[in-house]
This record gives sequence, structure tokens and C-alpha cells, in this order.
Amino acid sequence: MAGWLFVLLLAAGTLARAQIAPLEDLANFPSGTLEITEGKAVKHTFKVWLADSPSRQAQGLMFVRSLPVLHGMLFVYPEPQSLGIWMKNTYIPLDVIFIDERGRIRQIFANAKPHTLDTMRSKEPGLAVLEIGGGEAARLGIRPGQSVRHPSLVRR
Repeated sequence: MAGWLFVLLLAAGTLARAQIAPLEDLANFPSGTLEITEGKAVKHTFKVWLADSPSRQAQGLMFVRSLPVLHGMLFVYPEPQSLGIWMKNTYIPLDVIFIDERGRIRQIFANAKPHTLDTMRSKEPGLAVLEIGGGEAARLGIRPGQSVRHPSLVRR
């Protein structure tokens, strides 16, 4: 019996370690600028980190303690799909912006509550998610229908 208990505890410990990937410094994420436009006019320019891999997408802005104004993180997926974001281990409120395959803002979840495990889901398939500081979308007048320009959103 003690042998089986040891094997179970060892397996549980291995599984727990496997689920906690080491965090990558945001300085190592690709970064660049993202524009929010209305018609041909650029309304806002953000500096964004690009979550360009499954591990970077899983990490997102977890454990970040502050986010400068006009900064954020962009998650781009290979194909339009139902998207969901949660705030596990996220210490700051965020505005979560769902973007469709044409680069249009479709939906905004304002001031997502830190640490919640509630999933914010896109109402329709999306290609990308932009996370910015909580309340920033309202402050800047960002709304559904505006366009988002970033090199990773250009469809091939």
C-alpha cells in the first residue's frame, strides 16, 4: 500500500509541475505597434506585446502588476474561432477586446475583474484578442466597429 501511495504522490507532483510552465519575461515577447482606426483616420496607437505561441497565450498578462497607458497584449489565432479569456493570476483589471477576421472590433469586456476564473467569450468567431488597461477603452472612445491594424492581423 505504501508503495502505491508513493507512486501516486510522485505522479501528482509531476503533473502539478508540468501544468506550471515557467513564465517568460515580457521583454522577450515580440512587440510592436497596433493602431485603432475609424475610416482612414488613426485614432490611437498602442505598444503591444504579441502572444504568438500557445505558451505565451497561456501566460498573457498574468502576474503583471501595472500596465502603462497605451500598452497591451495582442493574441492572434491561426483561424477565426470561438474565443475565451479568463483572468487567472492577473493582478490588474483589463479591457478585453475581441477582433474579427477583418480586423474589426466586435465586442469589449470592460474592466475585467482580476483573478476571476469566469470566462469572457466572444459572441461570434474571432481572430484576435487585445488586452489593454481596465477602463482605457471607454476613456479613449474605443468601440465595436472600429478597425485594428497590426501586421499579424493581415490575412494571407
